[in-house]
Amino acid sequence: MTRYGIDVSRWQGNIDWTKVKVDFCIMQAGFGRELSQKDICFDNNYNGCKKNKIPCGAYWYSYAQSEDEARLEAKVCIETIKNKQFEYPIYYDVEEQRTLDLGREKISAIIKAFLDELEKAGYFAGLYMSAYFLKEYVNDSIKNRYAVWVAHHGVNKPDYTGKYGMWQKSNTGSVAGINGNVDLDECYVDYPADIKAAGLNGFPKAPNKKSKFFKITVDNKTYSGTLTEI
Repeated sequence: MTRYGIDVSRWQGNIDWTKVKVDFCIMQAGFGRELSQKDICFDNNYNGCKKNKIPCGAYWYSYAQSEDEARLEAKVCIETIKNKQFEYPIYYDVEEQRTLDLGREKISAIIKAFLDELEKAGYFAGLYMSAYFLKEYVNDSIKNRYAVWVAHHGVNKPDYTGKYGMWQKSNTGSVAGINGNVDLDECYVDYPADIKAAGLNGFPKAPNKKSKFFKITVDNKTYSGTLTEI
């Protein structure tokens, strides 16, 4: 089942969330490694989604040049999103040319450092990149390990053969409640169900349901089966 959503940041300005009708939204939480670099519209966007029952996720834009810097970015990201609940993954947005110039192995190590910190803090971690960058700059071990959100605009499907759960298909979309262009996305994974069941992204872990085997005899006939607690 495909869900249709958007991703937003401070560039969309003040959004009228009462008019936005989408299946989900991914919002920028911030960028870099300082708390002062929190997206100025993050809280408004988060509250708007929650009040209007729009499932949401978040992303953090990277400038990291080393694994240590990536961990600092992760620490600030986690501090920014704490005490909030997200039905969709928390993504690491890697696209700065200075980072890409470091080469595949270094880039992969930077990505892993950030996403590992997210996971240790109890978040469902993912990577956002263009189809080309994913193919050219990221090891398969990273792409196969974490959720992937691939960007490729103006095509019928992404030019990317790896596994991905979301596709950013346009940056010139139009949605009621938002002035100007907005990015459009498709999602193919039931992230809300997976995240809530696992107790990630601020959600409590679902309790284990107890099952019992039973056997009864009625009118000389024996019946058996399993009952599951609800």
